[in-house]
Amino acid sequence: MVGGGGQKGRLAIIAGRGFLPLYVAEAARRAQDDPYIIALSNEADADFSGFSTQIAGIGDARLIEQIVRREGIGRVVMSGGVHKRPDWGSIHPTLRVVFRLPSIVRTLINGGDDAVLRMVIGIFEGMGCRVCGVHEIAPDLLAQTGLLHGPALTDQDRIDIKAGVDAASALGRLDIGQGAVCVGGRIIALEGAEGTDSMLSRVADLRRSGRISKRKKGVLVKLCKPQQDLRADLPTIGPSTIAALSAAGLAGVAVEAGRSLIVERAAAGELAEQHGLFIAGVDLGLDGLGLP
Repeated sequence: MVGGGGQKGRLAIIAGRGFLPLYVAEAARRAQDDPYIIALSNEADADFSGFSTQIAGIGDARLIEQIVRREGIGRVVMSGGVHKRPDWGSIHPTLRVVFRLPSIVRTLINGGDDAVLRMVIGIFEGMGCRVCGVHEIAPDLLAQTGLLHGPALTDQDRIDIKAGVDAASALGRLDIGQGAVCVGGRIIALEGAEGTDSMLSRVADLRRSGRISKRKKGVLVKLCKPQQDLRADLPTIGPSTIAALSAAGLAGVAVEAGRSLIVERAAAGELAEQHGLFIAGVDLGLDGLGLP
């Protein structure tokens, strides 16, 4: 077992873009863990001062395995955004990874995001680490069912949420994205590789150009992909999402309860209240999606 990790061992946080990795590190420290940050080069942008940190390329398996051995890493959690897949020049495989190179290459070229994440999880498991989900380290970030912040839902909000759930579910099955925007019962935007905030910026442009009615608000829906491994890339919203919703003229956001994260929850909730927007958690297994 690499580094003597097994089911316990030190926790490593593979940190991509955004503040989520920092929140996870702080939650781990509150739980008496001593997390080690592997900050992905050209991706991680939070301030990890006060934590043991090493910058590494996402494809540098040699360096990452050295860290795993040296620090006694037994658990790994992946958090934060990754905008660029590793290119050939950044891949430095270990011997065990060399044997998997043909399948790795196929995944990098042809696989969707979920396939790439499963591949990365498999590489860490091959090092003897247990890969955890963010929700295991920071369960307080998980969204609950129901209306979480903002005004009561209208009948039109519920219609838009239901249509958004159907669209986001179909999108997820294709391993394309997690989000959909519905206005007046019509899907007007689907999330692709650009991410949620860029999709909402596109919606704002459509609104300004008159392609979307200014009288109808609409909603953003974010769901886990049906086949998604919950240990990586859970749908995430935060204050920047709420600001983008307001700029796009939407009424609010619905995320999948128990399978989505809300970062900076107090700030996100306060911003939603200020702008008159709702934040809701939906449960796909409940009548009416569990909404009030």
